[in-house]
Amino acid sequence: MSFEHKSSVSLPTWVPDHVRHYLLHTVYGQSIRALARRADCHASTIMRQVRKVEQRREDPLIDEALRVLASEGAGGAAAVSNLEQLQALRRLGEPGALLAVAADMGRGVVVRDGAGDAPEQSAPLDLRVARALALRDFLDPGALGGRIVRYRISHTGRAALRDLIARSENRAREMAEAQTPFAHAPGAAAAEDDDMPQRSTRLAAADSPVRALARRKDKFGDPFLTAEMVRAAERLREDFEIAHVGQSVSQDWQALMTGPHKGHGAGTGGRLDVQARVAAAFEALGPGLAEVVYRTCCLLDGLETTEQRMGWSARSGKIVLRIALDRLVEHYRQTGQLHARYG
Repeated sequence: MSFEHKSSVSLPTWVPDHVRHYLLHTVYGQSIRALARRADCHASTIMRQVRKVEQRREDPLIDEALRVLASEGAGGAAAVSNLEQLQALRRLGEPGALLAVAADMGRGVVVRDGAGDAPEQSAPLDLRVARALALRDFLDPGALGGRIVRYRISHTGRAALRDLIARSENRAREMAEAQTPFAHAPGAAAAEDDDMPQRSTRLAAADSPVRALARRKDKFGDPFLTAEMVRAAERLREDFEIAHVGQSVSQDWQALMTGPHKGHGAGTGGRLDVQARVAAAFEALGPGLAEVVYRTCCLLDGLETTEQRMGWSARSGKIVLRIALDRLVEHYRQTGQLHARYG
């Protein structure tokens, strides 16, 4: 496919080199030799990159991403933050996870089968994020040509996930070693980096704090968390992710209790209804329990990090979280949402 040549070059810095060379040649009309001189490589290297990208135009995510870059340049391809990449890759790194994208869908859906008899779990993914992951070779498409294309995380994507987790841990370690004010002091949340909040992500790709805790046993040998507690936690996480798809995530959980979703009947459909469900769940939990659930279930902070941020003693977080999830189960049971599933 070809595009009308443009005289000015305006591409985001995050675009991979091979994609940049493809666009500069096919869209902006720059010669293969000129690109090779600028990149200090042989012209045949640039030619292979151009052919490789052209061959991938059958992938709908790649094709649409290139169309956006070609038609709107940097203005139509906002950068995807490290946090957005980490959240997306972590979900795709779970066992059996795949990204389903259809031509008539406004967003993708990450789907995976739950363990045992657990129901199928799903979470939305902004197509802006999905296109960026595809351009960076983090996704492997399945069969192309159908109405729905299914993607799985690639080897490159798994390497990127490990790198993002390591960077997040390093940031958290630096923060822990530095002399910083109390986490709940005024302005402390606003000082955090929007691109990568300074919190530890000590999780394997297939884990969340709740699922990791659910594998542990209590002193009687029973699972520390019941299946209903895990289901309630993931129900809240699904609602939270749908309510905030394409939006920045605040460290201030109390911000969720204000705005258009305040009040259980505020929504008239779609995202407002989901926001209302999230607000109702936090109201049912109350301030103390709501914050620990928000950090562990929604932000996926580890229990150690949550204990430090909330000023608790070591190993007390799991007890508080179990109490909170027990109350969350009761809330979902009373509202008939515990076993509800998205279509």
